[in-house]
Amino acid sequence: MNHLPLIISREYFTKVRNKSFIVMTFLSPLIFVGIFALVAYLSSLNNDTVRTISVLDESGYFSNDFKSTPQLKYNLFSGVALQEAKTIAENAEIYGLLHIPKTQSLEQLADQITFYSEDSPSLSLMNDINDLLESKVNTLKLKEAGIDSEIIKNLHINISANQETFQGKETSKLGSGLKLIFGGAAGYLLFMFIIIYGNMIMRSVIEEKTSRVIEVIISSVKPRTLLLGKIFGTTLAGITQFVVWVVLILVLMTVVTSVFGIDPSAGSPSQQVIENSVNGGTQQILQDVILEINNLPITNLVIMFILFFVGGYLLYASLYASVGAAVDSETDTQQFMMPILMPLILAVYVGFFTVIDNPHGTVSQVFSYIPFTSPVVMLMRIPFGVPLWQQIISVVILFATFIAMVWFAAKIYRVGILMYGKKPTYKEIFKWLKY
Repeated sequence: MNHLPLIISREYFTKVRNKSFIVMTFLSPLIFVGIFALVAYLSSLNNDTVRTISVLDESGYFSNDFKSTPQLKYNLFSGVALQEAKTIAENAEIYGLLHIPKTQSLEQLADQITFYSEDSPSLSLMNDINDLLESKVNTLKLKEAGIDSEIIKNLHINISANQETFQGKETSKLGSGLKLIFGGAAGYLLFMFIIIYGNMIMRSVIEEKTSRVIEVIISSVKPRTLLLGKIFGTTLAGITQFVVWVVLILVLMTVVTSVFGIDPSAGSPSQQVIENSVNGGTQQILQDVILEINNLPITNLVIMFILFFVGGYLLYASLYASVGAAVDSETDTQQFMMPILMPLILAVYVGFFTVIDNPHGTVSQVFSYIPFTSPVVMLMRIPFGVPLWQQIISVVILFATFIAMVWFAAKIYRVGILMYGKKPTYKEIFKWLKY
């Protein structure tokens, strides 16, 4: 093991000095921010588009209900026939024509309103128009029945039950959403990190094997030491690249939003929700968010995130390295990748479809102890409140499995790293474990 620091240092500096590594380290944030800026710019252009809708109200019910906005202008027709209104709207390149016919009853009116346009209108626009029409028609129907709609509206009571744990801690409706966001982000981040940098380790092993450099190294270093050195060295290089990405993205995002005046939330549904709730509930929502953040066990979340992140990555990195040692080219790895990826994919599915619904159910608990799925599943469960002893047991099992997997991977590595010209089968790899 006295060679381990040297191998780690060699692997680390070999990776970070590689031209493609340097280029992607600085180019990837530029591409990401460029795409972000382009999307935000296109969204702002879309928001600046003013749509004009002509309204032919032959019923006379909606003459004062269509209010124009900066993005939507209503043009009311009067004294013209439907065909003439359609011709005028089409020639003037108006976005659409809303025809409200005169009928004998409100029930007939609800089935005969038609929106004419050159192409299919946006879903959000049609929802807004339908909501406006439906609200007005229902008000008129109540009036026909001799019922004051304002009285009905004033009698309506909204109920939002308070949430509190048996220990007396207050929670809110936003609590589950915040926990889901944190857990899902942590699990998905680990998933992507394993895929990206696990493949980097595998390619590194294949390159050294095909260049015969490994034959020189293996003569003076034990396979297990070499395997651990490659895993730790590549991991440090990956962490370095990831940190640079985060810093550059934050700096570039700040520059882009300030210099070019791009609003990151322009055109997003959340922006519209916030604007619509300024006068009714935004302050309460912010209070609920702060309350839920204060209720989260931040220290526990950070510590366990680091432990599961490191343990999960090291476990899968050893598998990627053993696959790289067993083959001669990257195309030969496909038959061995499915057994590695399946537990990861299963963990993501269990996390999003089981943990969200029942974070403390039997399925969620079982998969949070299985080392190949626990890094993702347990990270998604922890925000919902997992006893500390369960977390410790899961971490111990994870790192114990990593140590055992390194032992098995080293056996494959020891034999496979010197095998050339033949694509091994699962049967042959199983024999290597007996050597």
